[in-house]
Amino acid sequence: MAKTVAEQMVTMIAEAGIKRIYGVTGDSLNIFNDALRRDGRLQWIHVRHEEAGAYAAMAEGVLGGFGCCAGSSGPGHVHLINALYDAHRWGAPVLALPSTILREEYGMQSFQETDLRMFDGCSYYNQLAQTPKQAPRMLQQAMQHALSLKGVGICGFGGDLLSQPVDEAAIVSPVYRPATLVRPADGELAKLASLLNGAGKVVIYGGIGCDGAHAQVMELAGRLQAPVGYTLKGKMFLEYDNPFDTGMTGFLGGTATTDAIRDCDVLLMLGTDFPWKDFLVTKARVAQILDRPERLGRRVHVELGLCGDIGPTLDALLPKIKQKRDAEFLKDRLAARAGDRERLQKHAADSGKSGAISPEYLASVIDKHADDDAIFTSDTGMTTVWAGRYLRATGKRRLFGSYSHGSMASAMPQAIGAALSGGGRQVVACCGDGGISMLLGDVMTVAQYQLPVKLVVFNNGSLGMVEIEMQLAGIPDYQTDLPNPKFAQVAEACGIKGIRVEDPAKLDSAVQEAFAHDGPVLVDVTTDHNAVGMPPHTSLKQLRAYTISQARMLLEGRRVEVLQHLEKNLKYLGDL
Repeated sequence: MAKTVAEQMVTMIAEAGIKRIYGVTGDSLNIFNDALRRDGRLQWIHVRHEEAGAYAAMAEGVLGGFGCCAGSSGPGHVHLINALYDAHRWGAPVLALPSTILREEYGMQSFQETDLRMFDGCSYYNQLAQTPKQAPRMLQQAMQHALSLKGVGICGFGGDLLSQPVDEAAIVSPVYRPATLVRPADGELAKLASLLNGAGKVVIYGGIGCDGAHAQVMELAGRLQAPVGYTLKGKMFLEYDNPFDTGMTGFLGGTATTDAIRDCDVLLMLGTDFPWKDFLVTKARVAQILDRPERLGRRVHVELGLCGDIGPTLDALLPKIKQKRDAEFLKDRLAARAGDRERLQKHAADSGKSGAISPEYLASVIDKHADDDAIFTSDTGMTTVWAGRYLRATGKRRLFGSYSHGSMASAMPQAIGAALSGGGRQVVACCGDGGISMLLGDVMTVAQYQLPVKLVVFNNGSLGMVEIEMQLAGIPDYQTDLPNPKFAQVAEACGIKGIRVEDPAKLDSAVQEAFAHDGPVLVDVTTDHNAVGMPPHTSLKQLRAYTISQARMLLEGRRVEVLQHLEKNLKYLGDL
């Protein structure tokens, strides 16, 4: 029998290095799934929701692999789109396979008909194969774009195309993985060296592009006597073994790097396109190095923009950098960093009370008992704040979440992908109660494949980040409460070990028990609803707005809530 398009696609995907495909099979995917079953090289991971599958595929891409997800006609592939936006914005290579209705039914408002142009905003390549000659070329290009540009490639196809015999005249190319090193030209490096050598106070601010360049960044900081701050996405690559560490900025960080950026003469941004421009306010001269030159200068005025991978670029730059002797600015910022750490430790030392365990304490306990090479995922919101502040880098750990897209519900499904592709490393998902409940059905995916994921739920019964957003905008929080089930019991009903912790004195032993268990565990921790830390450098305008929001709540007769909010934030207001 002649080879079918479905069989050809499965072969190409397997030969590209993809190990598994996440999706929900059905209708237009059935023939593809059957070809996959008969081939045997790819694993089909049956998720309960396609968005969870796309998040799992994203995790594979984040961890250095090549993720793949699929969605059937109409609703199936529409469910992929949110997580594909996340993967694309992170820079995780993912191949997405949206199958569609019969080709002859297009343009007739047919059952489950959609317009695949919806994927244009979350992909580098998005095409619909309609003939056997197109299919292998478009699939190769989708994979080539995803791997080469680090993002999402889309290859759509009608379900009826899959059963067609392959076109022997079609071009069938492999996926190419060129090993390239990109760095600026010598003349540009000379300009950068002149800028850095002539500056008094230099700050290095690094991001995810510093992955693999730890040694070079430390060498450069030593020569310049420069504080080294970093983004959340850069934390795991720059925080460890760093004598120049001044921490993060933004909502998660402290004052050391924020003030350093404000007060320095030259700000050198390495491998970061940090989106929160309000924390990049400075009169300094700014130099920025990115591997995507089209992104230079879009957050802050850049005097010198260069294109290059950080490791090779610094290797070529370092011989041109003179050794500085004046370390007063660095010493001052390191002292500020020590103060930031002391405040974090003070908050984590308070374990909370029964039914209201301190989330800072919970995050510190997770950090203490997690493996040296653990993979952490975190949900968006206050869970990311606690994870970012208290999960320490070791040089082997990884931490990721929806840090560029800001979606809820990413931690648990990303942990699925991490568990399947992480080579046996411990995987800990720091889940918000809002996040895990949004895609709660895929706890069954964890159970079905008995993935040894540790799901830790920060269960505070609210959308905590949204509450503080409202208050700092001067409005009372509204519709942020979450009446939750007992998640540990839900886990047990799904076939997963469940542990519920309400007493802070029992938290340490519960986390140890969960991490030692050979299999999946969900730890449901009732955290303090009132623990929503004010961001450092809260402005007077924001504090006035916060006061107005509390006054409005008093006028509405919400006295108890106002007292709770004040209790919640007093310990952080003292840090401002």
